[in-house]
Amino acid sequence: MSAQLVVPALTPAFAQRFAAEWIDAWNAHDLERVLSHYEDEFEMSSPLITRLAGEPSGKLRGKAAVSAYWSLALKLIPWLRLELAYVLSGVDSVVIHYRGHRGLVAEVLRFSPSGKVIAAAAHYL
Repeated sequence: MSAQLVVPALTPAFAQRFAAEWIDAWNAHDLERVLSHYEDEFEMSSPLITRLAGEPSGKLRGKAAVSAYWSLALKLIPWLRLELAYVLSGVDSVVIHYRGHRGLVAEVLRFSPSGKVIAAAAHYL
């Protein structure tokens, strides 16, 4: 049997700290700070990717692709401000529920063993 890297359970305290920093980075419109939470080759999925990035799958992979998408989004929505509602913690993931420019949003963020986000999925009401 081969050894596997296992992400320890994410504590509620970690989830709260992470969500607060993540929301603050977005509200500062500091894209580099936002991206610092993610692995270089993370995958982002969102229904908005199909419209803004023209990617029919709704998925982008890697900081360069997601950075271009998020940069465009920040230019199109300069008033963007996120309001944290609540945070849920799982074994290797965190759900951040917030209010954004389109209303209620839940983002599921899955973490790698390094403690950075390896996959993210945005869900809109």
